[in-house]
Amino acid sequence: MNVIVNVIFAVQMLAALVMIGLILIQHGKGADMGAAFGSGSSGSLFGASGSANFLSRTTAVLASVFLASTLALAYFGHARPAGSGSVLEAPAAAAAQPADAASAATAPPATPASGAAQIPTK
Repeated sequence: MNVIVNVIFAVQMLAALVMIGLILIQHGKGADMGAAFGSGSSGSLFGASGSANFLSRTTAVLASVFLASTLALAYFGHARPAGSGSVLEAPAAAAAQPADAASAATAPPATPASGAAQIPTK
């Protein structure tokens, strides 16, 4: 299971980094880096509007991959608790069970009945 999560995480990181690069390359408001690479010219490989369509469609596909990988990580990261019941009932249930001699020897000392903390003396 850990290998699957690592692969999905790598896909998510790769999709995010490529998507950032594609958004910066696109020609438009706030993304003027595309002008340096010639994406605004009409003599490019895809034509005048072909590069814009290609870049925007690729960005949309990468956004979908990013969303799917995020949902997959959330699904695999969600672990159900092993026991049922309340967290507050767990110490009471453990105290109700009889302790054997081996576990009693390793148990920490009990607190005083008054509830005061035990302060070690020199």
